[in-house]
Amino acid sequence: MRKILKEHKENFIKIFKLARIDLIKTYRGSVMGCLWSIIKPIITIFAYWFTIEIGLRSGKMRSGYPNFLWLIASTVPWFYFSEMIVYGATSIKNYSYLVTKMKFPISIIPTIVNLSKFIVHIVLIVIVVLLFRINGYKLDIYMLQVVFYMLMSFLFLEVWSIFSSMIGAISKDFVNLVRSINILIFWLSGIIWDVNSISINWVKKVLWFNPIAYLINGYRNCFINKVFFFEEPIQLLVFIGTLILLTILAVISHNKLRKEIADVL
Repeated sequence: MRKILKEHKENFIKIFKLARIDLIKTYRGSVMGCLWSIIKPIITIFAYWFTIEIGLRSGKMRSGYPNFLWLIASTVPWFYFSEMIVYGATSIKNYSYLVTKMKFPISIIPTIVNLSKFIVHIVLIVIVVLLFRINGYKLDIYMLQVVFYMLMSFLFLEVWSIFSSMIGAISKDFVNLVRSINILIFWLSGIIWDVNSISINWVKKVLWFNPIAYLINGYRNCFINKVFFFEEPIQLLVFIGTLILLTILAVISHNKLRKEIADVL
């Protein structure tokens, strides 16, 4: 852990510069450039709105909010999670030239990718806030805690990326497994349904061990349920415990594999 933190401290400015380059590189060659990172989710949001409000005519209220806004509050964070679950696992492999052609701190590569996706996430959350405001819902103190859930999301995806990228760099099967279970995570994380609505108590408790489900519900608490994060202490403790466990795994995988990755790549 000390080595990872040291590498991040020594390369703090470099991380931000390379994150910017990563964001630009993703959409290089297109006229719209980085705007595509915002346009693509907006098109998806529009598709949800058209399907629910116009196509299915099911614009009923959920928890006192239109069904469209209820879905947007959880779907927009998922854009960030889904990208980082996959891109986090492939980050070192995608930047293999940095590892094989020069002496480069491996641990900061997942952070570069995570930060570039997080910048897009910030912009999309601002759009969500504007959508609520346009629909007549005032900003309140509950929405301020979205900053807490954004930071927790960044931290969780950071340690996930460090752990998974080390394994993903040496195992193509692991990357294929991550890609395969991404859709499963979507359906088990309460993106389009509420985990709290499950009547079978033990199933609900098991699902709360899913950190993505906790974070998704947290975003929904900010915009819809109006619940502070400290009002659900058990879920918070479970999430922190999961985060600590994943951090330990990330440190172990970094220590065990960092010297071998250059040769494997």
